[in-house]
Amino acid sequence: MSELVKVAVDAMGGDNAPSEIVKGAVLAVQEDSRIKVFLVGQEDVLKKELATYPDLGDRLEVVNASEVITNDEAPVMAVRRKKDSSIVVAMTLVKKGTADAFVSAGSTGAVLVGAQLVVGRIKGVERSPLAPLIPTTKGTSLLIDCGANVDARPSHLLQFAKMGSIYMEHIEGIKNPRVAIVNIGTEEEKGNMLVKETFPLLKNCNDINFIGSIEAREIPYGYADVIVCEAFVGNVILKLYEGVSGALMGEIKKGMMSNLRSKIGAVLLKPALKKTLKKLDTSDHGGAPMLGLNGLVVKSHGNSTCKEIKNSILQCIAFKEQNIGDKIQENIRREEE
Repeated sequence: MSELVKVAVDAMGGDNAPSEIVKGAVLAVQEDSRIKVFLVGQEDVLKKELATYPDLGDRLEVVNASEVITNDEAPVMAVRRKKDSSIVVAMTLVKKGTADAFVSAGSTGAVLVGAQLVVGRIKGVERSPLAPLIPTTKGTSLLIDCGANVDARPSHLLQFAKMGSIYMEHIEGIKNPRVAIVNIGTEEEKGNMLVKETFPLLKNCNDINFIGSIEAREIPYGYADVIVCEAFVGNVILKLYEGVSGALMGEIKKGMMSNLRSKIGAVLLKPALKKTLKKLDTSDHGGAPMLGLNGLVVKSHGNSTCKEIKNSILQCIAFKEQNIGDKIQENIRREEE
């Protein structure tokens, strides 16, 4: 049996904690024998939740953390003051090497701060980006950064492109992934100062397959595998993506139920439509990995159900087995030489 992939899960974070978090952890352990989960949170609460599930032995272990960081707390102060919070305790397990990865649906700010202060960046990595997979007509693309670095510099975006390429090649199996920078046009001279200064760095980088600029309307069609931008732009793209997807599915369902004829048509279309809409379900891809750290940090949506938590845990397997952290470290080391 191969070495277990050990994942520390913030069981108290998210809108549906702890019930959906616990259920997702149980499902992950049941589905894949390579996983061990440390459920971190208030021990009495978690043991009560687990009482309804079969005993999973030593592959699911409760780690007590008496405090909880909420969304309305200042992230930096909360991480520094609440040392016994589920986020800090779980991240400390990663820092010490007890766990390989950390998963949370809790406070995004606290997760981002904790990743920097507790887990720490790989030497030479200037900034650690959040990089979710987003659905496209051709499969998925990696959006990097989507929320961690709103005031990025050109050198940061260059590292994002390299880390994103490594991730897509070794996790998604895309050979020589296409890298593009988000812009307001495809011409090289277009864009704000950040894009204009970053473009030549990407163009002259031999470590990536840079294809130029990509406009927002081209993203859903999968024209690039790695989509590079600073976090403000990336977060706007991600939230609009999710909003349009939800609105579109809602309008389709409303239209199909509008009259008797559409209802009959809906019955006939249901299998094909269900398969098509499934491609837009972001929960199938798990959470957003934060790259460039001394361990994997995965941020799931705040309203994650057990399905997304399960997939967020399972995505940690490939990250460890493919040694993504080591590959990023080696790339950065070559850059410094």
